[in-house]
Amino acid sequence: MLSQKDIEIIRALQEGLPLVSRPFQVLAQKVGLSEEELLYKVREFVKQGIIRRFGAAVRHQDLGYISNAMVVWEVPEEKIEEIGRLMASFDEVSHCYQRPSRPPEWPYNLFTVIHGQTRDECEKIAARLSRASGITSYRLLFSLAEFKKSSMKYFMEK
Repeated sequence: MLSQKDIEIIRALQEGLPLVSRPFQVLAQKVGLSEEELLYKVREFVKQGIIRRFGAAVRHQDLGYISNAMVVWEVPEEKIEEIGRLMASFDEVSHCYQRPSRPPEWPYNLFTVIHGQTRDECEKIAARLSRASGITSYRLLFSLAEFKKSSMKYFMEK
């Protein structure tokens, strides 16, 4: 069972970490604990499986990257892991994952998401990935709109 203090901690954590040098210190003050006490509780939550992972969501638009594209690649199955690791190593790639292809209409089985300041820059990044990997069969799918992204919220007050 979670105590009322545990629920308070979870509520504070799910609002995200403040962008300061000691985010857990700020959250600890918010819930009336020391930074050490809060970090102890977080470690316990992780050990117990109450918290499974911490993730970061960077708003690329706030960093000046207003153009993004999903690049879909047709990669031979025997090279998918090698090519996936190579593409994932590029700083401009924020996501890289394998998906099943649906030939002949959809032969693409590796997806990367790239970010740039312009559409042209995204096209140049994709061309660089193509040259580095030797994969020449690809398409860029540009975003038309971004819809709100949010995480699950627990113990919301009514």
